[in-house]
Order: sequence, then C-alpha cells, then structure tokens
Amino acid sequence: MNKYDVDILDAIYRVIQDRKAHPDQKSYTSSLIGKGLDKVLGKVGEEAAEVIIAGKGGKREEIIYETADLFFHVLVLLGVYDIEPEDVCNELRRRFGVSGIAEKESRSRTEK
Repeated sequence: MNKYDVDILDAIYRVIQDRKAHPDQKSYTSSLIGKGLDKVLGKVGEEAAEVIIAGKGGKREEIIYETADLFFHVLVLLGVYDIEPEDVCNELRRRFGVSGIAEKESRSRTEK
C-alpha cells in the first residue's frame, strides 16, 4: 500500500468512528453498527463471498467494486473493536519479506 491508500482507509475509518460515537438515523454505517456485531460480521462474510464470485467471473470492474465493499465492511468491523487501520498495516509491514509458510508456522508454535 502506498501513502494514499492508508489515507483513504484512515479517512473512512474516522467517519466510521464518528458514526459510532454519534449515531445518525440516515447513516448506513450507524445503522449497521447499531444492529450489532453479528450483523457486521454477516456483512463482512457476504462481501467476502461477493469478492470470490467476482474473482471467479474475472471482470476487473466487478472485482474492484466488490473489494471496495469488503474493505469498507472490514473497516466497520475494526471500528467496532477500536482497532486502527494502521495496526493492520503494521502487521502487514511485520510480515513483509517473510515467507508466508514460515510466518504461519511461527504463529502455530506460539499458539500451542
């Protein structure tokens, strides 16, 4: 990700946090958060499935559109838990340059 990617994700996250702190009846985000964690998780799952379907279809614009929906709903989930997008970016930075297989193995050793 470049600087601008983090900026837009952070800007959206700030709006999500504002909607969480100051619910607005006309806001989709406020409504979603107000329906509870299970609804937020359901939307993340739904959007992930739509990314899979778009990926299978192979149409670039659909993949972009559905991925944007997924990113948004993941940001809502992070907002529910007050997890900053930068925390996820830091985790990605930590993993960068490390074999995915080695990184996964190190997690399973520490989880036991």
